[in-house]
Amino acid sequence: MPSTEFELPLRSLRVLDLCDGLGASCGRYLADLGAEVVLVEPPGGSPARQHPPLVAGVSMYFATHAANKRSVVLDINQQQDREAFFQLATQADLLIYPRSDAALRWIDTIRPLTEHADCTLVTLAISDFGNSGPCAHYLGSNPVHMAMAGITARSGLKGREPLLPPGQLTCESASIQAAWVVLLGYWQCLHTGRGGGNDISVFEASCQVLDPALGVTGSAAGGQGAGKLAPRGRPPAGSMYPFFRCADGFVRICVLNPRQWQAMSDWLGDSHPFTDPAFRHIGKRFKHLREINTLIQQRFATVDANDLVAEGRRRGIPIAAVASPQQVLQDQHLTARGALDELEVAPGLRGLAPSGFLKINGERMAIRHPAPLPGTGTPAFSPRSRKLPPRRDHAGRRPLSGIRVLDLGVIVAGAELGRLFADQGATVIKIETRSYPDGLRQSLDGAPMTESFAQGNRGKKSLGLNLRSEQGKQLFMDLVAKSDVVMSNFKPGTMESLGFGYRDLKAINPRIIVSESSALGGTGPMSKSMGYGPLVRASSGLTGLWRYPDDEAGFGDGLTIFPDHLAARVSAVAIMSLLIDREHTGLGGSVSLSQAEAILMTLSSELLMESLEPGWLVPCGNRGRFDSPSNLFPCAGDDEWCAIDVQNNAQWQALCEVLERPDLAEDNRLYTAAGRLALSDYLEEQVSGWTKDRSPAEVEQTLQKAGIPSGAMARVDELPQNAHLRARNYFRTNEQDGLPAPLLTENGPAGESFLPDPDITGAPFAAQDTVFLMREILGLSDQEIDDYIAAGDLEVMESQVNSGP
Repeated sequence: MPSTEFELPLRSLRVLDLCDGLGASCGRYLADLGAEVVLVEPPGGSPARQHPPLVAGVSMYFATHAANKRSVVLDINQQQDREAFFQLATQADLLIYPRSDAALRWIDTIRPLTEHADCTLVTLAISDFGNSGPCAHYLGSNPVHMAMAGITARSGLKGREPLLPPGQLTCESASIQAAWVVLLGYWQCLHTGRGGGNDISVFEASCQVLDPALGVTGSAAGGQGAGKLAPRGRPPAGSMYPFFRCADGFVRICVLNPRQWQAMSDWLGDSHPFTDPAFRHIGKRFKHLREINTLIQQRFATVDANDLVAEGRRRGIPIAAVASPQQVLQDQHLTARGALDELEVAPGLRGLAPSGFLKINGERMAIRHPAPLPGTGTPAFSPRSRKLPPRRDHAGRRPLSGIRVLDLGVIVAGAELGRLFADQGATVIKIETRSYPDGLRQSLDGAPMTESFAQGNRGKKSLGLNLRSEQGKQLFMDLVAKSDVVMSNFKPGTMESLGFGYRDLKAINPRIIVSESSALGGTGPMSKSMGYGPLVRASSGLTGLWRYPDDEAGFGDGLTIFPDHLAARVSAVAIMSLLIDREHTGLGGSVSLSQAEAILMTLSSELLMESLEPGWLVPCGNRGRFDSPSNLFPCAGDDEWCAIDVQNNAQWQALCEVLERPDLAEDNRLYTAAGRLALSDYLEEQVSGWTKDRSPAEVEQTLQKAGIPSGAMARVDELPQNAHLRARNYFRTNEQDGLPAPLLTENGPAGESFLPDPDITGAPFAAQDTVFLMREILGLSDQEIDDYIAAGDLEVMESQVNSGP
């Protein structure tokens, strides 16, 4: 059963939401966590109520993105409604709005409030490209952002056109980034007594949250940055995480370490030519990948996917079936976890939708009530059950200063979550040991510091601590007693087996907040499955949709590490909600996230539609579903492309003018989206004839000037020269010890913000700060520290150089 509002961590937070499409998931997530989110709609209702897909005239997008919100209808042209909005703004803690003309008119009415020196309202504007920079006037869309953020260039198969990922991942990711920013802003206001403004763009958030050019990469990357992993053109099919056709579909495996390979080798039998122990090394196997994969294909071809998954689990081999949307909706594991729930979208019309991102204190942060009818609420917030007294810390403080985090996280999602907190001023202590090193530490040449590790662990400190020795465990418990947050992303049950389950830690420190992240969640029949991102995408249905429609084996997610960076932000928002709640209650709590369910939430509208119209959700490739022409179009040069995304009749007419094709503009078959969709092949041929002789930049600029969403496909190594990102202060430099040159890195989570920029410092070497941390936090003497080191309970950096404060 869903939690009641009185149990939810943000139950005292008031949010005013003007989002009419873009950014709607931000308010939805805050509402899931208990905030009172009031959606302000114009007479006739929000435009989001007509956002496709529609069933019986009802928007699946609005049904999923406005759940748990309240609705008030206000007319900007009516004085009494402007006064009502002003009153709502004076009562609100947060205001979220798009940079649309309608929303900006409302913002103008509250300038006397927001410009007052003691205003406590935290505002966030979300738009395609932000309020400043050379592209601020651009029109964006999911295909445009995918192209311009360097995602599309890395998606698809070698020798083919680039492939757009499914869904609306850029907009959904930006909304979660927005939720992180506004809760940081609210936390800052709680400590300073002053609010302020934030400006976030989908473009910048896409660059940070999907597959960051300047972010941490997966362990299989050997420490290389994203720029070194992105060849011109697409990667070879399934080179690192291969697919295999089976009797009833496809499965995917991730055989990386020696133990996994030995199990796979045993499954293949005793007579194959790769039984030599030398093949336990991944580099050796890569040289014979084609032959090895051929043997695996022969073994799997006649077996059903579920049987292969069961046998793989028994043998300890990471494996997952490539699930279809219908299989996802009927999945026993997801059903057992309550990850899918019935949603009433209209009287007598009920579908199945993802119920919420995660669990807090064992309770799903789920849909408690469906999307509201227009204006069913009154223009006032409910009476507060609690309110914190204002503080007056200095306005320049880093938001999370004073918060201590014990970071047990590994690889991408673990590294990213801790980094988000370190960037905002928390003391983040990465706990690690050479006996079980973080896979992110591995490098191709054995170097102790890599670009990927530095990107994901900047600003942290490293403590070498043996969590398997009794004294090491006690030292960890002593640290828990003096800390605020514990983060981990081990296989479910690992923390409990070490004696570090939430109940254990809560008994030591009732204020502690424990966050755990795993592939499929901590409960359910598949919870103990080994979790790698490629397998999570396969089992959640994302991979099955991320393929070329004309090739049933043409899966295109070979280089992505989605959803790791998104999942980290989902967890970060939940942790912030518990920190806010702790200010009232004095008690901490637990966060449990399934990465698969985070993916489902980004596809919530599409899955709801599929539940009502089975067979609707299929791979679409690059062609838009709701208007035409909408696709990736070839441009002059080698593998050069531009996204063009016509979304309405006005943009279609503008495109006809650019193409100098009055015949198309006057063709009555093309007056509607449905008519254009019916002739997509023909229209795309006409547009391609115009784009193929022009550079992507020329196509982008010409069409944007005409008011048509378009964006040139960028590559990772081109993003650092992007003029808009530079103008928005997106880039910073990290003077990282152990690397040959200063490292270009990303700045904070918002292009413009009243919050201070991160204080960028380097990532630590393994166990670099052990002595300092033991002295400063636990007050140990040098002799005590030496004794723990001698006993193997503590580790220090191999060079014996320890950092100071």
